[in-house]
Amino acid sequence: MKNIKLIIEYDGTNYHGWQTQENARTVQDVIEKALEDLTGEKIALIGSSRTDFGVHALGQVANFITNSTIPGDRFCYALNRILPEDIVIRESCEVSLDFHARFQAKGKKYRYIIYNSRFPSAMLRKRAYHVSYNLDVEGMKKAASYFTGTHDFFTFMATGSSVKTTVRTITGVSLEKKDNILEFEICGNGFLYNMVRIIAGTLVEVGMGRIKADDIPDIIKSKDRKKAGRTAPAHGLYLVEVYY
Repeated sequence: MKNIKLIIEYDGTNYHGWQTQENARTVQDVIEKALEDLTGEKIALIGSSRTDFGVHALGQVANFITNSTIPGDRFCYALNRILPEDIVIRESCEVSLDFHARFQAKGKKYRYIIYNSRFPSAMLRKRAYHVSYNLDVEGMKKAASYFTGTHDFFTFMATGSSVKTTVRTITGVSLEKKDNILEFEICGNGFLYNMVRIIAGTLVEVGMGRIKADDIPDIIKSKDRKKAGRTAPAHGLYLVEVYY
């Protein structure tokens, strides 16, 4: 018996998120079916993050237990031959039996991409959030800086979530613009449901002049969801890396 770790890249456009759901096609389901075809075993895949419908990943991490004789570092080659082209196993390796992709994760990095142009991009329509307004990028950078540190992020959590605490630590943020592309990156020890998308939506409203950058600290402290911006679309969000 051995424990295999996968690092996975996927385009989430055609999937109802990562996690298995009834009557819906998910990334987890597709990879588990491929693993069953390879090993003849019923595989339970453990993912580090339950990305939503339309969210993409560059570095999703998952693990599974198997009795297969396939070497750990060969699973990526075997799986990539049978997986659809919008899912790629970037790396595979054998790890200790006690490794757990979700419970042992110490932090994550997300990226949110905004396409800021008068007209949308045909190529990026499912991979970036199109905003046609001229955005104040410097104001957005200033607003983003206020999210670093340890805060109660209740304001930036979607309803319907049940967690023990809404306090999270953000270790770094950045926002850069090149041509018409804005890339917002955020690293932290954990994120609430839709937290990154709500922060991204709030930054867009700062860029549009609807929210002042210096109001962000008070918005965080308010614990009032209505004071933050709208939730940005799922298709602009990428899980970049998981830290252990």
